[in-house]
Amino acid sequence: MSSTFLDTLDTPAAIVDLDRVERNLQRVAAYAREHGLRWRPHTKTHKTAELTAMQVAAGATGVTVATVLEAEVMASVSDDVLLAYPPVGSHKLARLMALPSRVRLSVALDSHEVLEGLARAARDAGRTVGVLVEVDLGMRRVGLRTTEEAVALARAAASTPGVAFRGLTFYAGHIRVPQAELPSAMNAQSEALATFVDALSRAGLAPEVVSGGSTPTLWQSHTVTGLTEIRPGLNVLNDRNAAVIGACDWTECAYSVLATVVSTAVPGQVVIDAGAKALVKEEGLAPGYGVLLDRPEVVVKNLSEEHGLLDVSGTSWRPRIGERVRVVPNHVCVSVPQHSRLHVVRGDSSVATWEVAARGW
Repeated sequence: MSSTFLDTLDTPAAIVDLDRVERNLQRVAAYAREHGLRWRPHTKTHKTAELTAMQVAAGATGVTVATVLEAEVMASVSDDVLLAYPPVGSHKLARLMALPSRVRLSVALDSHEVLEGLARAARDAGRTVGVLVEVDLGMRRVGLRTTEEAVALARAAASTPGVAFRGLTFYAGHIRVPQAELPSAMNAQSEALATFVDALSRAGLAPEVVSGGSTPTLWQSHTVTGLTEIRPGLNVLNDRNAAVIGACDWTECAYSVLATVVSTAVPGQVVIDAGAKALVKEEGLAPGYGVLLDRPEVVVKNLSEEHGLLDVSGTSWRPRIGERVRVVPNHVCVSVPQHSRLHVVRGDSSVATWEVAARGW
């Protein structure tokens, strides 16, 4: 058997299938165009400037970031950055204000304390930062829960020098259901969102931007009345969770971790050299912590730090020690930053190596 590029890599190694990435980008860009939605992908999934550049080239109107480091890295390839995380502390604010002046910066926040600190830093830096008031539509993580609170914060943003009120944002990450069950959840989301939009409009603060969305709800985003912008993250690469609920087809999973079989000593089990520090031990929407890309019936049944345990009791496949496998993890967003680089391939051929430049903080 002839060797391939993958055979030359030490393992574990993060692999990105560029053909699948390009198809994923084309699909979401076409969806956004069809429904008149702005597409602002979340870069927390891949944390690489090269993939962000591809998203912008495909039609993204800006990017969403989760950390100040992501903002710094992505500002090199995008002129429009939304920090979807309240920046607290002088160090973070100073780094934000040091972003290039050409960058249209917006921040999602849910408190007067963060608003005041942001506005002060912006004034000192001689720039104006957009504000999206974050509301809670059921995630119960961050976000205001009453229209009175949202109106008060929006009014403060609209009247405070250094910042400009631009609209609303929300994240419905609690909705992770099969696609057939989405309509009722999306209808409830529409109704809840409408109460905030209506309250702001009555107060003379009609939001220019209403930003939301996630990969699990992506393809039903157009059913949310008033939504202007979608922020899917992991759909560019996809993962096992997305496939389980039907948010993507298995052939759209573009990320996997290459691993080597290191033990077959225990009957019904195969051990690989990709453990929790490569895949991350996060429970998903199906048992186990991932499955093999080419044999999705083979489940990663357990992980220790550097060992992955494959359950082969239900298959006739019996690999040799030294054989290579590719694992699709439950959650791509937490696996990628465990790796310092992504090996980009078309088929078995190398295309590029991308530094995961925004890993860390």
